[in-house]
Amino acid sequence: MQRTYKTRTSPVRQSQSMTSDSMTPDSPPVRFDTKIAVLLRDDLETWQRLNVTAFLVSGLGTRLPETIGEPYADADGTPYLPLFRQPVLVFEGGKEVLRAAHTRALSRDVPRAVFTSDMFRTGNDADNRAAVRAVPGADLDLVGLAVYGPRNAVDKILKGARMHP
Repeated sequence: MQRTYKTRTSPVRQSQSMTSDSMTPDSPPVRFDTKIAVLLRDDLETWQRLNVTAFLVSGLGTRLPETIGEPYADADGTPYLPLFRQPVLVFEGGKEVLRAAHTRALSRDVPRAVFTSDMFRTGNDADNRAAVRAVPGADLDLVGLAVYGPRNAVDKILKGARMHP
């Protein structure tokens, strides 16, 4: 990886919530024990990169509730949906980097989501699932991969990838 995401060291750990009680504008950033990362193939159009990223991270919160923070509200009391508790880091790499990362993610058994080139030709969730199911894992034409897990495991999975510009 060319660049890595680093925060200043802090006594606040991931196990503590990031609420208005524990975080203030002047408090140091939290250093998370886990990482949410998206790896995109480097030949995608801009709209595809955005679309793939949104699709990939959408599944994390449903299966991993610990990744989601508390709901938001503005000063008027208008409620908003909760967001991830930590940053989502976006990386890019070539087809082979993506394939290797997929293999490493499977071997480490971390939660993961995939997006294949076939999914650009479908228009709904059922057809997306069918497109993935029709191809053996080793033959998937991956354009995106999302992973969540311990920081060091995710870093090893993303070996060879670079931060998205």
